Amino acid sequence: MTNQSSFPNTVLLLKTSSLGDIIHTLPAITDAKRQLENINFHWVAEENFAQIPTWHPAVKKVIPFVWRRVRKNLFAKNNREELYQFYSSLRENRYDKIIDNQGLIKSAIPACLAHGPVWGLDFKSAREPIASLFYNHKLAMDTALHAIQKNRMIFAEALNYPLPQTPVDYGVKLEPADMSNLGLGNIKNYFVFLHSTTWATKHWPEEYWFELCKLAAQTSDIVLPWGNNQEKERAIRLAKAAPNRCHVTQKLTLTQLATLLAQSQGVVSVDTGPAHLAAAVGSPAICLYGPTDPAKIGTTAHNHRHITGSCNLAPCKKRNCPLPKTDSVQPACFKVITPEKVFLELKNLNLD
Repeated sequence: MTNQSSFPNTVLLLKTSSLGDIIHTLPAITDAKRQLENINFHWVAEENFAQIPTWHPAVKKVIPFVWRRVRKNLFAKNNREELYQFYSSLRENRYDKIIDNQGLIKSAIPACLAHGPVWGLDFKSAREPIASLFYNHKLAMDTALHAIQKNRMIFAEALNYPLPQTPVDYGVKLEPADMSNLGLGNIKNYFVFLHSTTWATKHWPEEYWFELCKLAAQTSDIVLPWGNNQEKERAIRLAKAAPNRCHVTQKLTLTQLATLLAQSQGVVSVDTGPAHLAAAVGSPAICLYGPTDPAKIGTTAHNHRHITGSCNLAPCKKRNCPLPKTDSVQPACFKVITPEKVFLELKNLNLD
């Protein structure tokens, strides 16, 4: 018979991805720890994001979720062994409660396999309604709520405490990363420009970024991170706007990126996961939204300002612009968010 440890004050949490979604969960962890002093969390998160939960003191263990990497070749011996190790980690302990606030089948199945009663969203609230069939306790939730507020409500209901009315607190305790190998020298007063995102429609026009680099370089250094080769090539092109002031980083770990953001004097970002990371570590930021609605998915921090685009369909929530490409600025919803407007906001942000 397997010898299991009992965790009566420990909750298993399943929030596997994405970067923004994981960060949106941190304030709920802070709420729970303040309301229930003895509570702690174990967290199932995808390998690429497993660093983030460790930044919260209430998270005592992270179980890396290997599914994305092994799913394409499930019959390979190494992959089978890794899946078994993941399964064993899930079954190692008996939990007081299990919360799946991802609401997907890929999170609901591991939640069901772990030891303990499972809380999750009901059929109408879950992102994949079938996931609700795996839960012992189902919670109804307004899907129009911002993700952070929704998570705070899920935790309050599942863990049976009154919903806090306190401001959002991500609870991040970040140990600064080693930045000496990033090729940035000794720059101190710098802005970070987060120019990369997934959807084509979320991209602020590259020519606008180029002009903003020239404007901001009059007073400060600019750091341009990247995540893949396409983003690196764009960063190199943007750096040509002010070669002595613009700095393209080396490839960053999440902890290095968080440190870079935390030590900056300000951030300009499109709608992307690292913008939420900037909020979590306290960096002031200007965030640019075209096809997406910041009321539902925008960054949440007292020192973040949102600038929204406008067109006949905004926010259209489309990955590809549905309008005819007749305007010189694409996507057209960003036309009104000029480099001069962003630079003015950035200067005011830096003065606050």
